[in-house]
Amino acid sequence: MRTFLRIWAGQLVSTIGSYMTVFALIFWVWEVTGSATSLALVTFFSQLPRLVVTPLAGIAVDRWPRKQLMILGDVVAMLCTIAIALLYWGDQLQIWHLYAAVAVYGCFGQLQTLAYSTSIALLVEKDNYTRAESMVAAVNYSGAIFSPILAGSLYPLIGLKGIILIDLSTFLIAFGILLTATIPQPSGDEAETTVPKVSWANLTFGFRHILKTPGLLAMMIAFSCFALPSDIGKALYNPMILARSGGSEQILGAVTTAAGLGGVLGALFLSWQGGFKQRIHGMLLGFAGTGLCKIVLGLGQTAWVWIPAHLAATLLIPLYYSSSNAIWYAKVPPPLQGRVLAADQMVGLGIGAIAPLLAGPLADFVFEPAMQPEGALARVFGPLVGTGAGAGMALLYVLMAALMVIVGLAGYGFRTLRSVETLLPDHAIETRLVE
Repeated sequence: MRTFLRIWAGQLVSTIGSYMTVFALIFWVWEVTGSATSLALVTFFSQLPRLVVTPLAGIAVDRWPRKQLMILGDVVAMLCTIAIALLYWGDQLQIWHLYAAVAVYGCFGQLQTLAYSTSIALLVEKDNYTRAESMVAAVNYSGAIFSPILAGSLYPLIGLKGIILIDLSTFLIAFGILLTATIPQPSGDEAETTVPKVSWANLTFGFRHILKTPGLLAMMIAFSCFALPSDIGKALYNPMILARSGGSEQILGAVTTAAGLGGVLGALFLSWQGGFKQRIHGMLLGFAGTGLCKIVLGLGQTAWVWIPAHLAATLLIPLYYSSSNAIWYAKVPPPLQGRVLAADQMVGLGIGAIAPLLAGPLADFVFEPAMQPEGALARVFGPLVGTGAGAGMALLYVLMAALMVIVGLAGYGFRTLRSVETLLPDHAIETRLVE
C-alpha cells in the first residue's frame, strides 16, 4: 500500500498541473477561433485514438513490465507538452498542432492508464481494492475542482507559457516518484512474459475471456446499460444548464465545481470507510442513487436545486466505479488483466462515442421542439420540467436518469450479477518484483 500511496500522490500533483494546461489551452483555442466546434474537435481527436489503441495496449500491459509502460506514457505526455510549448513560444502554434498532440497523447495516455490500473491489484491487498480505486477517482475530481480555479486565476497573469511551465514541474515530481518505485509484475510462464505478438487471438482474447465467464459478462452488460443513459445525460448537461440559466457561465461553473467537490468528498469517504463488503451492492446501489439525484437535477430550474443535486450525484460516482473495478481486479488474474480490462474499456469508449451522437439529435429535433409552450409534450410534462429553452433537454435528462435507477435496481433480479462475488472465485496473486 505504501508504494501505491507514493505513486498516487505524484499522480495527484501531475494531474492538477495537466488539467491546468488543458483549461489554458481551452482559453487559447477560444481566443483564437471563438468556435465551439474547434473545442469539440480537441476532445474528439483525444478520444478516438484511445478506442483504436486499447486492444494493443491490453496486449502490451500483459506482456511488458507495467512500470516501464507507465514511464513511457509519462515521457510521451511530457514531450507533447514541450512540443506545444515550443510552438507557442515561437508564435507558430496552430489548431491542427493541438489536434495532433492530443491524438498522440491519447494513444500513450491510454497505455499509461491501463498499466496503472492493472498495477493496483498488485500494489494493495484485496480488502483495499475499493479504497485504492476511490483514491484514484479523487485524483481526477481534485483536478476538476482546483485546475479551473488555478488556470482561470493564473492565465491572465502568466499566460499559457507560465501554466505549461507549472505543468512540466508537476510532471517531474510524478516522474521522479515513479522512477524510484518498485512495481510488482504478475508471474507467468515464459509465453506470458516474452515480447508480445500481435495476433487476432490476442486482440480478441479479452472479449473471449469475458464471454466465457458469465459473471464478468453480466458485469459488463450491467455497466453498459447504465453507461449509455449516463453518457447521454453527460452530453446534455452543459447545454441544458446554459439554456435554463440564460447562458450564465457563472452558474455553470458553480454547478460544475459542486460536482467536483462531491466527487472528492465521496472518494475520500470511501477511501476511509472502504465501501460495502459485498462490492456488488456498491455498484448497483450507486447506479440507483446517482440516477435519483440526477432526476432531481433535471427537474430543477434554478442553481439552488442544481448545485446540491449534482453534488449529491457525484458523491456516489466513486462508489459504483470503485466497487465495480474492485470486482474486476479480484476476479481477473493479473497476467490477463491488461487484455481483459482493455476489452471492457473498449465497450465503454464505444458507448462514450455513440452517446453524444444520440443526445444531440434527440434534444435538438425531438425533445426541444416538443417542450416548447405549444409542443406535443408540453401539456403532459410541462408541470414537471417547465417549457421553453432547455425544457426538452431537461425532460430527456430526467428520462435517462430514470433508466439509470432502473438498471441499478433491476440488477438485483439477476443471480449471475447479484452473486458474482460468490459464484466467481477470486484469483490467486503471484507476483515478481520489477525495478
